[in-house]
Amino acid sequence: MPRFDLSDQDVVVIVGSGAGGGTMANELTRRGLKVVLFEAGKRQSPATFSQNPSEAFAQLTWLEPRSQSGTWDPVKNSPAMPAWHCRTVGGTTVHWTAATPRLQPYEIRARSTYGDIRGATLADWPIEYAELKRWYQVTEKRLGVTRRNGNPGMPASNNFKVLHEGAKRLGYKRVHTNYLAINSRARDGRGLCIQQGFCTQGCKTAAKWSTLYTEIPRAEASGKLDLRTECFVTRVEHDDAGRASGVVYRDADGIEQRQRARIVCVAGNAIETARLLLLSESGRFKHGLANGSDQVGRNYCHHALSFVFGIFDRPVSFWRGAVLAGVVEDENVHDPRRGFAGGYHLELAMLDLPSLPLIGMPYGWGRDYASVIDSYRNMAGMLVNGEDLPRAGNRITLSKTLKDPHGLPVAHIHCEPHENDIAMLKHATGQGRKIYEAVGAKRTVVSAIPPATHQMGTARMSHDPDTGVTNPYGRTHEVPNLFISDGSVQTTAGAANPTLTIVSLVLRQADHIEREIAAQRL
Repeated sequence: MPRFDLSDQDVVVIVGSGAGGGTMANELTRRGLKVVLFEAGKRQSPATFSQNPSEAFAQLTWLEPRSQSGTWDPVKNSPAMPAWHCRTVGGTTVHWTAATPRLQPYEIRARSTYGDIRGATLADWPIEYAELKRWYQVTEKRLGVTRRNGNPGMPASNNFKVLHEGAKRLGYKRVHTNYLAINSRARDGRGLCIQQGFCTQGCKTAAKWSTLYTEIPRAEASGKLDLRTECFVTRVEHDDAGRASGVVYRDADGIEQRQRARIVCVAGNAIETARLLLLSESGRFKHGLANGSDQVGRNYCHHALSFVFGIFDRPVSFWRGAVLAGVVEDENVHDPRRGFAGGYHLELAMLDLPSLPLIGMPYGWGRDYASVIDSYRNMAGMLVNGEDLPRAGNRITLSKTLKDPHGLPVAHIHCEPHENDIAMLKHATGQGRKIYEAVGAKRTVVSAIPPATHQMGTARMSHDPDTGVTNPYGRTHEVPNLFISDGSVQTTAGAANPTLTIVSLVLRQADHIEREIAAQRL
């Protein structure tokens, strides 16, 4: 693997190796560009993944603390980790459960569809749905998404059979084993899913798509990728003209280094991307790089999440099978008669036994609590995944109280749930309970709101530079060679798990970068 010189001004720097950064590295290197890809974590592999949940958690997770405030449940229930993502080569594509639904046309026109909702900063996306759909189709072929392009769906697990039967009894029509970026048959040089159920600990068979063993190795094979692991980028620098000129980072030995760059793509997820831009303040950008609009960090969205569990008389063994291999899509519509705007999915889900009491249970220790844990074998589970409305005050800032090991302020997360989110979760968890009760559950249990696993919106796209951070291609309004290549650019959240959209937008962004270089505008 090449090592490009620190003073090489012709390289493209990418910060973060997950769905956005890892994909961008492959796209740019195959176009002949030299890329330096920074990853703060270590490199694992299917051979080194641990199927011990606590070991896997320590191996893959971003463990540095955050400060937090607001009335959002995770601030109280998981203050050290209100948001969950990875710090490892491949980023959260190592941990994710590979659900890849599309956003729907109404969801990218939230302001036009929902109207002016008090307390929300709704806006329409600055791209047409036909354009997004075109890139969805490209991405689905790349990822091998099930139930698309002739790829068969996953087999029905016991957990899915319970969900399916209950949903059908309630009259739901759009119930199936989900759209998943997991091989249901061997393809792309990788084997098929063997239904182990350890999706979130890293896929031991590499059946699940991850940039760790798809995009990044292909970029390395080009001879154009310099992957620097355990290297933490602390700021993006700019020249006198206001163009990004490189990054400052701490290498694996903790030594500060500076890498020059032609183009910088930031793909650290919506929390760390916002933090990096805010850390990169200067005399020209006094409130953070590309933040003249004061929109960096604002409009943080995380999806309205909750688990619903049904307890039955007989075993379900819900840990067997792909974790999210099931979905009820019928509620992903805008129907104000339900008492809220937007929609949600009910997705099949399970929690491993160590995680269940940490994030899946709504109350503390006691006899009743223990009885739920004792029923683990007989549980079925689902996840509510609903649209979280953007709010200007729900934002990422720099902590005034906590610093990381490099002496830099950590991200501060402030979140106040919108009343629309609360109404949606009440409706969704009620429907989840009814599904299980329809097939004889002797008890149903609803979780508190778990830590956020979907981070979106903190550098959102806009036509107007005063209302967003980037243009429709994720190119920052104020710094012409600085791109945001992750879920930060989503103008609104919708109800779809975000990875399909992230990769689709990055493929489109890479195509745009190629055209701009050819036109000598980059």
